[in-house]
Amino acid sequence: MTDLQRCEIRPGRLVEWTLHPTTVAAATALGEDMRPPAYVQESHLRTARAVRADGLFVPTWIGAAFDVPGPVDLGLLQEALRAWTLRHETLRSGFRWAGEEMRRFTLEPGAVRLHREDRGDFSDAATLARYLQDRFDVAADALGWPNFIFAAVVREGGASVYTVFDHSNVDAYSLHRIPAEILELYAAGREGRAVAGAPAASYIDFCASERTDADRIDANHAVVGRWREFVGRCGGKLPNFPVDLGLDADGPLPPQKLLREMLVDEADAAAFEAYCRPYGGSLVGVLAATALIVHELTGQPVYRTVVPFHTRMKSRWSDSVGWYVGGAPIEIPVAGAPDFDSALKLVRAALRASRPLAQMPIARVLRLLGSDFRPTSPDLYSIVSYVDARGTAGSERWQELKAYGLIRVSYGDQVCVWTTRVHEGLQFASRYPSTETAYRSMRLYFERLREHILSVARAGIQLHR
Repeated sequence: MTDLQRCEIRPGRLVEWTLHPTTVAAATALGEDMRPPAYVQESHLRTARAVRADGLFVPTWIGAAFDVPGPVDLGLLQEALRAWTLRHETLRSGFRWAGEEMRRFTLEPGAVRLHREDRGDFSDAATLARYLQDRFDVAADALGWPNFIFAAVVREGGASVYTVFDHSNVDAYSLHRIPAEILELYAAGREGRAVAGAPAASYIDFCASERTDADRIDANHAVVGRWREFVGRCGGKLPNFPVDLGLDADGPLPPQKLLREMLVDEADAAAFEAYCRPYGGSLVGVLAATALIVHELTGQPVYRTVVPFHTRMKSRWSDSVGWYVGGAPIEIPVAGAPDFDSALKLVRAALRASRPLAQMPIARVLRLLGSDFRPTSPDLYSIVSYVDARGTAGSERWQELKAYGLIRVSYGDQVCVWTTRVHEGLQFASRYPSTETAYRSMRLYFERLREHILSVARAGIQLHR
């Protein structure tokens, strides 16, 4: 995970693909698709609209970048991009506002065409990065449609491909799969063969199913009660990252920065995983270390956070592009943990108790709580996330292909931390408010997290000798 400025952009000829004007025109004449938005989509778009109404444009796109080796046939690449788009119905779907209501529309596959534009040669990587960021901000705007774009920077020996979407279309799991899927479609086109496999299951169908289930609960449901207690103990708000961020409570939404580094190499990541496995693995270990660090830095007796979990509980959704993410509230009474093993036990117990809550959309719960949760920031709460990406098809080639998950760093008062296990080790990325205080706090957190992981990894290695 990184931003555009750190994904090895190299000069070349820039080519872009967006939906063809005839496709966009066809969408304007469509009637309503009765399948509703997911609660996470609705919350995202309402937040974007509220922040925009306050006078701030906050881009929220995410994407994937990767190389296509060898001389590139742009016609075949365009066909691969179109074929991939057709596999995922959510990319053919958008929303219109009818007063305060969101109404979905969805194109038929036959109406989808891509339009190619040649933007010329860029000889300077920094200039190209600035152009791409500005272009993606407009083309993948949450409140516009279409809200995704493909681009390629073509050179003699290959091309760098960028696939960028507003977050309402995709999650991290979706991004991880993109390089291998598009490269396979491109290779099939070059070799004149068909690609086996049925179209992916539709995220729109998932949205309808999840919303039907979520709308069955009311304010007296046990899940809502659990959230009500959690929010109450957080002072009536969802939790931010509990270190000093130097924020002005009455000030405007601050710009953000990105901190991105490798935490540890593969050997230490494997030893850390092995040590934590009896308690549930590296996610439990990262959260236990975080709880201890927060206690060390702030003296807070309880670490509270919302842990993101995917909601692809049925195998049919595993190949589907969409935003399949929920959140579970956890509380770690870390003051009662004298050592790392004790913290691991506390985190394991908290996750076991709370993980089922992630299947109920937070936006639905907040609506039922009846509190004033008018969104003022693109992120409802801070996260510390862990994903093991090594099982993703093609992930062993990510370094060779210069493959990256892209996140837009713009504005926000929350902290988002992503830890990702890749074949080279454990990677850290964090988006945080751009204040000196926040930088010092996050740098210190990163260093302490690395120390904890190394200490545990080395202890585990000594234990098994």
